[in-house]
Amino acid sequence: MEYVENKEAENAQLKEIFGDMAKYAPSKIFGMLGNAIIIPIYTSILSPQQYGLYALSIALLSFLCIIFSDWVGLSGLRFFKKSQLMESIPKYLTTLVLILIVNLSVMFLLAFVFRESFYEFFKIPVKYFLAILLLIIPVAVRALLFQLLRAQLKAVSFTISTILNQILTILLSVIFVKFFNIGAMGLLLGMGVSIVLTDLLLIYQSSIMSWFKFQKIEWHFLLPIFKYGLPIAATALSAWIINQSNKFIMNSISGFSEVGIVGVAYGLTLPILMTVFSIITVAVIPRIINMYEEKIDVRPLISRFTGYYIMAALPAIVLISIYSQDYVRMLSPNENFYSAAAIIPYFAFGTFFMALTDYTTLQYHLANKTHIEFIIKLTSGVVGVVLNIMFIPKYGLTGVGIATLCANFLYFFLSSVIILPGLSLRYPTRTMCRMLISFVPFALLYYGFGGYNRLPALLEMIILMSVFYLCYWLLSRTILKRPQ
Repeated sequence: MEYVENKEAENAQLKEIFGDMAKYAPSKIFGMLGNAIIIPIYTSILSPQQYGLYALSIALLSFLCIIFSDWVGLSGLRFFKKSQLMESIPKYLTTLVLILIVNLSVMFLLAFVFRESFYEFFKIPVKYFLAILLLIIPVAVRALLFQLLRAQLKAVSFTISTILNQILTILLSVIFVKFFNIGAMGLLLGMGVSIVLTDLLLIYQSSIMSWFKFQKIEWHFLLPIFKYGLPIAATALSAWIINQSNKFIMNSISGFSEVGIVGVAYGLTLPILMTVFSIITVAVIPRIINMYEEKIDVRPLISRFTGYYIMAALPAIVLISIYSQDYVRMLSPNENFYSAAAIIPYFAFGTFFMALTDYTTLQYHLANKTHIEFIIKLTSGVVGVVLNIMFIPKYGLTGVGIATLCANFLYFFLSSVIILPGLSLRYPTRTMCRMLISFVPFALLYYGFGGYNRLPALLEMIILMSVFYLCYWLLSRTILKRPQ
């Protein structure tokens, strides 16, 4: 089926997307600040060993969510508009809820039958494993309801619930750790209570109860959901292998303390950066899906917002990398975690390429060919595991960083060269030319800072960022202005 370019619709959607970005931005910026605050707070009240145990617990939680729940919510986003056009929302929601219930039931059954194998494989204490199993229930509900809010384009509701969840999680976690002296378990308990309260708010915001009615499942709903969702789950699992499996490999080699160091480097890069980077995708993707369903060519919008992402992300990644030691010291008061600076540049650039694939792989989601993304990411994940096993014994923490960066770059590279007909990415060459020129005064100024008495690191970072974007803005208004 041919998709035609529609400039009028594109411009209209462009305005709406910027409006949605403004609505989503407070939740994402607050989420970024929350993730940045979590590191100094949690590392100040926990030892490296306890923080390592917490990092492993969260990694295991994300592993289970990927397999049993997250993909259901993403399917809810992808097919909501289509179900709305068909006036079949109640049946669609019934299908999603039933799939989620069955998935979680299977998870608990497998966890009970193979519990000893789980304990041995993940090397995590029994009580933490049980806590994670209980925690996944409210987490799964939250994931589904958040995606339904996105599908309904309720950006303000999304923002409010995200901010409240972040505040409650931090406050309750600190209270449980400080007053009950239960270590990393207090963080999981605080998270669980916070998410339950957030779920109640999301039920109200999404108006799901006004639509949801148990109805007979129609099989034509199930096939597209599984065909779309299962490859997403497998793909996300491959991403987990790239970015999270290193904690378990490190634990088996060096123990919980080294995992704590990896956890801090991870916490100071991927959660913080991806939260900010997602301001664009959280607003763009639902509207691009709607345009695609209406047979409008979406490639110009994808190209434009790919350029916006690179322009916004790359300078921040460069600054975090060249000021990695100062960055860790600013956000972690516990000197036991300072060695995380060695792998911050690898994790930061790995996050950059990982987020960039949101644009290069969007073609597979639009065409409902997510199995291609799965194959690409699985290949990258396997390469990442092999590199971790090879490099960690030889290079220690640096080996974790190298393996993670290589795996994420491979994923981006493969997704940029394996193109579906009619959905090829138009590279934002004008944006990249502006950036290349703007990095010249950036580099000269950074070199100049090194030759004199150093200013405070944060001030240098702000000055360098300001110079870069001033040059970029001047270029965008003069010799590299976008044609009208």
